[in-house]
Amino acid sequence: MTNLNVPPVLLTGAAGWLGGRVAAALTTGLPEAGPFASGGFGVRALVPAGEDVSQLREQGVEIVIGDIRDMETVRVFVAGAEGAVLIHMAGIIHPRTVAQFEAINTQGTINLITAAQKAGVRRAVVMSSNSPIGCNPHSDHRFTEESPYNPYVGYGRSKMLMEKALRAEIAAGSPMEIAIVRAPWFYGPNQPPRQTLFFKMIKDGKFPIVGSGQNRRSMGYTDNLAQGILLAATHEKAAGETFWLADETPYTINEIVEVVGKVLHEDFGMTVKPNKFRLPGIAGEVATMVDATLQYVGIYHQKIHVLSEMNKTIACDITKARKLLGYAPKIALREGMRLSVQWCLTNGRAI
Repeated sequence: MTNLNVPPVLLTGAAGWLGGRVAAALTTGLPEAGPFASGGFGVRALVPAGEDVSQLREQGVEIVIGDIRDMETVRVFVAGAEGAVLIHMAGIIHPRTVAQFEAINTQGTINLITAAQKAGVRRAVVMSSNSPIGCNPHSDHRFTEESPYNPYVGYGRSKMLMEKALRAEIAAGSPMEIAIVRAPWFYGPNQPPRQTLFFKMIKDGKFPIVGSGQNRRSMGYTDNLAQGILLAATHEKAAGETFWLADETPYTINEIVEVVGKVLHEDFGMTVKPNKFRLPGIAGEVATMVDATLQYVGIYHQKIHVLSEMNKTIACDITKARKLLGYAPKIALREGMRLSVQWCLTNGRAI
């Protein structure tokens, strides 16, 4: 039953992978998610034209069609939301042009925050990324909330500028509470085609391991991340703070590939070919230089960008979220990947 005495939760990015999980958690519940654990909350979602909203409508989500770059649309989205919570997850990772990074991730967020403040929204939780902080200097290093900005090309710069704008609002005494959450590479059901391709490449022995494969990556199962986001939306100590959210520990690239292979073979009976596709570490460094050069002239090439990250360690420490929010990620890599593969097979996604 919907809580009638509270305004709807405002949600952007609801048609996306993680945003869809947050929408479902708000409406149907998610254990360990504080006041949201039992669900039953009304949700108003701002969704770009052309997105599939059928599942959101089935959950009773109120849909506003529009773009965060359009200020009038944003005003309509936040109208009558005094006292509400805003969870902002919309953004672009793989754009057509580099200019879209700042237009959407930076200015779009500023539009939303400005309108939400004027509408009397009580708190905004804004999704950021690991990219404003860049790559760790070595595989044993972990980023904390105090780590300095070192943005990784265009996406990282756009999220850094977004975070700086939010921190300026906090420092200026924003009447609306603001919390920033940073999520790394995430995984889980309802995944996009690129993640299903990741499974297929591992099954076929064609996933490129660049360098030794001992570089580490923080990852976040979608339920774990949704839990942290919802805790940040309600916990009194979250206001004005930034939090890293991820699984309990980072994983090496070798470990990720090995675990996915075991899930495919041992849990689902698939034939998994030995992965012999290894590239020297210099391939990642060359891709990094090419990616930076292309983005400098306004060109974004997704495959080159992804390759540039493959030999990098991108790992964080979640201690602050655990201590301040009570964040407690429950699903680790093996079980999370099993659930992801199960979703693919149940929904006709060939691996």
